[in-house]
Amino acid sequence: MGMDYSRAADWIVAENTFDPEHLGKCESVMCQGNGYLCLRNATDEFNPGEQRDLFVAGTFNKFDDNEVTELPNAADISRLDLRLDGVRFSLLTGKVESYDRALHLKNGETVRRVVWAAPNGKRYQLVFSRFVSMERLHLIAQKLSVTPLDGAMTLDIAGGINGQMNNGGSQHFSEGDKRLFEGRHMQYIQTTGQSNIDFVFNTTFSFAMDGVPQEEKGFIVMDRRIIKQEYQVAIPAGKTLTVQKLSTVYTSRDRDSEGLDLAALQNKALAGQEEACALGYDALLAESAKAWAAKVWDNVPVTIHAADPFDQLAIRFAQYHLYVMTPAHDNRMNVGAKGLSGEGYKGHTFWDTEMFVLPYFIYSAPEIARSLEEYRWLSLPGAHKKAAGNHYEGAQFPWESAWIDDGEVTPVWGAADIVTGLPTKIWSGFIEQHITADVAYGAWEYYQATGDQDFMDRCGYELILDTGKFWASRLEEGQDGKLHINDVVGPDEYKEHVDDNAFTNYMAAWNIRKALEYSRMLKASRPDLYQALDTKLGLTALEPQWEDKLSRIYLPQPREDLVIPQDRTYLTLKDIDLTKYKNQQNVGSIYRDYNQEQITHMQVSKQADILIMFLLLEDEFSAEVKRANWSYYEPRTLHDSSLSLSTHCILANDMGNRDLAYSLFRSAAAIDVGPNMKTSDAGIHAGSLAGIWQSVVFGFGGVRMLDGKLRIDPALPDAWTGLDFFLHWHGQKLHVTLTHQAAEIQNLTATAPVTFTVRGTEYHVQDTIRVEL
Repeated sequence: MGMDYSRAADWIVAENTFDPEHLGKCESVMCQGNGYLCLRNATDEFNPGEQRDLFVAGTFNKFDDNEVTELPNAADISRLDLRLDGVRFSLLTGKVESYDRALHLKNGETVRRVVWAAPNGKRYQLVFSRFVSMERLHLIAQKLSVTPLDGAMTLDIAGGINGQMNNGGSQHFSEGDKRLFEGRHMQYIQTTGQSNIDFVFNTTFSFAMDGVPQEEKGFIVMDRRIIKQEYQVAIPAGKTLTVQKLSTVYTSRDRDSEGLDLAALQNKALAGQEEACALGYDALLAESAKAWAAKVWDNVPVTIHAADPFDQLAIRFAQYHLYVMTPAHDNRMNVGAKGLSGEGYKGHTFWDTEMFVLPYFIYSAPEIARSLEEYRWLSLPGAHKKAAGNHYEGAQFPWESAWIDDGEVTPVWGAADIVTGLPTKIWSGFIEQHITADVAYGAWEYYQATGDQDFMDRCGYELILDTGKFWASRLEEGQDGKLHINDVVGPDEYKEHVDDNAFTNYMAAWNIRKALEYSRMLKASRPDLYQALDTKLGLTALEPQWEDKLSRIYLPQPREDLVIPQDRTYLTLKDIDLTKYKNQQNVGSIYRDYNQEQITHMQVSKQADILIMFLLLEDEFSAEVKRANWSYYEPRTLHDSSLSLSTHCILANDMGNRDLAYSLFRSAAAIDVGPNMKTSDAGIHAGSLAGIWQSVVFGFGGVRMLDGKLRIDPALPDAWTGLDFFLHWHGQKLHVTLTHQAAEIQNLTATAPVTFTVRGTEYHVQDTIRVEL
């Protein structure tokens, strides 16, 4: 027992038993948010081992000098302490007669239904509901209904705002004012220690008996870092008491609150709180559901026609989380590798954004994609700081990014080394450098698919030229007259301190080539813009350098067996039997037998490396080369990164292996929402969830942007009878409907024709076109 998929057709992810050993699973996968804030779904009542997290995007803080900046875990507003007839409500005592917790993907609400027999034998029914509003960014709403099943009862309930939270022991806040307004609105202020961001919390209780509102007098308690109210309510036999707790969070980092002093921010927050309370839970939920429909479900739904409803559930689950975790409201913020669902990776942004999350928004909500790209442009100062610190030129993007001017924020030390007993050094922040080309690629991909010239003029050209400048300074002269990139970590993080990682070298060459191409194009056709960028970056001196270096950069070539060396030594390393790790229950099990140093000297990969290069630079490699490398590297790849399966799924499809592609899709889809109860404790996997969409649309839908052109080469799995989805392309919104027999493409915007290819033939669509397959 555990996860329940029986209501997949009703958009519901559920758990059907309470499991105190695996609280993290549903806390993460049922987290609720709107891109501004996210609440982890810890139960309302306290449980040992729980992880209560509330994060507000972009509010990074550094606890002290020897730690990196992270998203601070803000005050908790969700906990309720309940006593039923004097007995503390806890599912660890008494008897749980029935239990069900469901996340309704359609409106973002979670509902938990419990019938509980207290240790004294008395029985009660409790229904806990909550959501984070998609319409009102600052709002969190909770509702509790209590019904006595054995005669009348007394309910004691206490709750408020608890500022005693921390991040793994690091305390990020100092305490501010506590107030009670009009006997009902509690307000609490806390301020981050180093970044000095004020948070204003409000929370308010209200009560109704069988739907009729009733006034209850609370007792106000203020303690260190806590403000709460305590109530005692008698519930007659056969009646149901409903308690609502509405809360809001505002911060001084909010774009629309910049320049306000704290008193003005408090007034603004209280006004927002009062407005929400006047509406109440049900009206606020209806309003939020409408926003979900307008943004996602009626706008860019992905529909899979399959016998097994889990496939459809998985893609809806992925889309739900993409909007929960993406700070679409503010271009100074980006997506964390765990979204906003947990403390894993500290809220930091990785290459996951460009490689996995960004493409979803490019094709589904280009305005959000632009915001994510503007974040990279705004964080150029941190990239310059990193390059200069390493004695390079141009922009070297941090492996982990936080606030726009934080620069590199990768922690230096990680998990234990099982051989030495010391912490393992995390080399990514020092030498995982492909991120710089990945950022440039993201800007280019956005431009190619949208044609957004304004973005390119303001940000895109500069990103590509500045990163090209970095790579020119990064290349090293070799004895062979070639230019090399030595001492790096490629996408396969099981290989540290390697030379000439193929992915890194090819992407660096791509980046320099694009920089040279755009520099020449601007000089010829946009002299004013060229002049401005030349002044900033020194393009006149760079062009001949780029040209020379492009002709000499070392690009690993296929051997006789067509295998491209992943790096200079990979193919010479020893092979070991990987069966045990290929069949593992939980990722990373190889670290129980070997340390990083030993793994570096074996032919084993954490994730796709050469293979993801085939996806990005598809035109540069033949089908035979791709097949040979797949056959060599996939058996040696443990998929210990959640980003790996979707890449393999798309490539398996490209190679015509639809059965394998489908089984890889099923594995990718199950990483978070699947039955393994241990995968998501630290938070969901942002890139992997976006990878589910890529598997469906790029893989089975066959959609690809190839050198600025749209290609749709569908290959549906046998398990599906049809697939339909929406794509934005050059300002036109397309509806793509696929079956095994045909592809129908409808141009919903219809203000310009869209050109695309299917199976090598070019088509144009102004209204609707059907292509037989």
